[in-house]
Amino acid sequence: MTDTPAAPADPFAPDALNAAEGLDPVDPSYGHVVRITTALNLIPIAIAASVFDFFLMPEIGGPYGLVTTLAWLLAIIAIVTLPARRVARWGYKIGEGQLRVARGWLFRTDTIVPFVRVQHIDVGQGPVERLFGLSHLVVHTSGTHNSTVTLPGLPSDLAATMRETIRRHIQTDFA
Repeated sequence: MTDTPAAPADPFAPDALNAAEGLDPVDPSYGHVVRITTALNLIPIAIAASVFDFFLMPEIGGPYGLVTTLAWLLAIIAIVTLPARRVARWGYKIGEGQLRVARGWLFRTDTIVPFVRVQHIDVGQGPVERLFGLSHLVVHTSGTHNSTVTLPGLPSDLAATMRETIRRHIQTDFA
């Protein structure tokens, strides 16, 4: 009888974040951060559509309010639905000697960063993240392609702990 290693879990399976051997999800309040930043990005576009509608529709004889209504409706749908799907597809696992980050809804990426490749680590926090007590971890590796791996939606204390864990591995590997 031979022992065959178990096949690695598919990071792109719909339930990969919930599987026993899967990834840890980002903090649920990260959904609010994504929702607010999406709104901040889409509102100027909806306002521009309103201005376009106000000035151009009378000139071309189109129905006033059509472009405005459509732009605001699409913005509201994007703000309400897309962030939840995006947040649900982020996951991470910090293991012995490596960090694994899986992300993506339409285009999926599963990145494994060996700690020996890490050059330096940043913990960042924007104003909206600060409002919810979250931070993002940025791991810079050697190389040029995909040399920066960002993991958003972490509670600030967890991000600092992960940074210190990776830093200790870096010091151990090069000591």
